[in-house]
Amino acid sequence: MFDSLTDKLGSVFSKITSRGVLSEKDIDEAMREIRIALLEADVSLPVVKDFIAKVKEEALGEKVVKSIKPGQMVVKIVHDELVKLLGSESTELNFTATPPVSILMVGLQGSGKTTTSAKIANKLKGRKKVLLASLDIYRPAAQEQLEQLGHQIGVDSLPIIKGEKPEEITKRALVEGKKGGYDVIILDSAGRLHIDNELMDEVARVKKIANPTEVLLVADSMIGQEACNVAKEFNDKVGITGLVLTRIDGSSRAGAALSMRMVAGVPIKFLGTGEKISEFEEFHPDRLAGRILGQGDVVSLVEKAIENVDQEEAEKLAQKMMKGKFDLEDMLNQLRQFKKMGSLGGIVGMIPGISKFKDKIEEAGGDNIIKKQEAIILSMTKKERKNPDLIKASRKKRIAAGAGVEVHEVNKLLKSYEQMSTMMKRMKSMGGMGAMMNMMKGNPLGGLMGGGPKFPM
Repeated sequence: MFDSLTDKLGSVFSKITSRGVLSEKDIDEAMREIRIALLEADVSLPVVKDFIAKVKEEALGEKVVKSIKPGQMVVKIVHDELVKLLGSESTELNFTATPPVSILMVGLQGSGKTTTSAKIANKLKGRKKVLLASLDIYRPAAQEQLEQLGHQIGVDSLPIIKGEKPEEITKRALVEGKKGGYDVIILDSAGRLHIDNELMDEVARVKKIANPTEVLLVADSMIGQEACNVAKEFNDKVGITGLVLTRIDGSSRAGAALSMRMVAGVPIKFLGTGEKISEFEEFHPDRLAGRILGQGDVVSLVEKAIENVDQEEAEKLAQKMMKGKFDLEDMLNQLRQFKKMGSLGGIVGMIPGISKFKDKIEEAGGDNIIKKQEAIILSMTKKERKNPDLIKASRKKRIAAGAGVEVHEVNKLLKSYEQMSTMMKRMKSMGGMGAMMNMMKGNPLGGLMGGGPKFPM
């Protein structure tokens, strides 16, 4: 996400932070480079002009000139202006209406609207009783797709009745929602290939029937400047309350995220960071600004860990480790817990200090590394997993053949295991049970990141 922009801004900042004093010429040069970087990342020209003007005004102020570290003050100004640009409005969904409240999903075909509907339902299901309803009678198997996703995440879907029009489906969803005691109904409207007046009229009629508290426009970050035009059209013709940006992980030129809020005049509510249901997060301007500037996003990472890591399993593992019983079976469980959090590259991108290695990890096939390590452990016998010391040359050959890897990759995994075991022993001597429990339970990232396997690159 924003990889190219992050790299270019990092280069600009490294120049200005290395200087003890900044002249107006230095600031002008930095602003020129930032302007080019933003434009190349697909941020719209009017937004770039406004942003640069505000940053430059602040950067030439007395506070920066008299600062002990003027370069760092400029970085802070850029960060603060990015936060303002991305919006300070609440990103929480509006549920202030008599249940069941409706959320209407709109957007172009292929933007990830149906999957996003399921992702929102998945986020809400612990707190709200949710009903999914597909209004897409045009795309083949669209209704079945939403039904399958609902089944996958354990959320109810409105039964499909062929031949109904979107307006009729909406009315039936409202009746069933009230009858079934649902808190929220998510209405997945039909996507359109372009701004189509007929389909716009249809979604406007659906909106009138459902009276939703939220109309969320799902936009693909990778369509660049066109995303801003789409946002404006939908807002003018239907009226939207928020944005959901998808495939934010797949584009190094996702600058549309920096300009859509200003163009549409509504807040960004969520970011789709990958294909998995779990790769979806609430939008926080300050956190995204930190990621864009290469400063990581620890808060989101911790939230992701808490949401996806099985705390009971973590506690059991902590108990085992304190008794000196940590084995390859436990390492396998940690790998699987780690996978639930999303892609390795995405996770690394949230960690300050090493986020810059995200590209290298993805180029090296970060997620494939985890899958490969999982395959190696699964190729071992239960006895070998319980007692790794048994694994000598002949066994390594057999394990490698079973996992479809080379022997040296088995050696790498065993070395990772040894490093992890050594660290666990140190933890035991340093803090005893309290420290271990804090690492594995109170701070899930301790077990997954600091104490997790060292992924061989």
